[in-house]
Amino acid sequence: QLLDRIIDPDRLQAGPMAFQPIRLVRLEILRRQLKANYRKPLVLMTPKSLLRHKLAVSSLSDFGPGSAFKYVIPEIDAIAPEEEVKRVVLCTGKVYYDLLQERRDKGVKDVAIIRVEQIHPFPQTSLSRALAPYRNAEVVWCQEEPENMGAWTFVDRRIEKVLKTLDIKAKRPDYIGREDAASPATGLARVHQQQQEALVRAALGL
Repeated sequence: QLLDRIIDPDRLQAGPMAFQPIRLVRLEILRRQLKANYRKPLVLMTPKSLLRHKLAVSSLSDFGPGSAFKYVIPEIDAIAPEEEVKRVVLCTGKVYYDLLQERRDKGVKDVAIIRVEQIHPFPQTSLSRALAPYRNAEVVWCQEEPENMGAWTFVDRRIEKVLKTLDIKAKRPDYIGREDAASPATGLARVHQQQQEALVRAALGL
């Protein structure tokens, strides 16, 4: 089922919705679901392409005592100091790995990538904590889906609400991704790949 249908306001009573691109996230969110004192459906969005992806892995130590589900995962690479970062890219799901690989390949140091692992309920506090250090950066949301699909229409105002509470340059997120469309994909692999490469480059400012 398409993501934008799942996070339709009329359906949000269903329960938490999260992405689980790495094994640690999958384990921790299932653990959290079982320990909860209520029973509601849990929606996990996961692509087959990440089942054996070399970057979508966790070490054994990540599963030990003290581990927990992370609503928001901050920047993991050694990039420029936070005050020198010009852009923060927010994303969720597998597009993160395309962004990460392209940034490493091109040696980009002034763009941070932050993953929003849970869409609903929206992790306002965790996102605020992750964004606060980037005082001079603009904030964009990057997704693979067309603008009228995916998470954008749900997270747009919620990200804006977070930004308005912070003492940073950005006060509204910009959108980077495919344009509005009636279908989630073109149906042509070559065109789809060209669009994917273009949105990744645009998100990184290349």
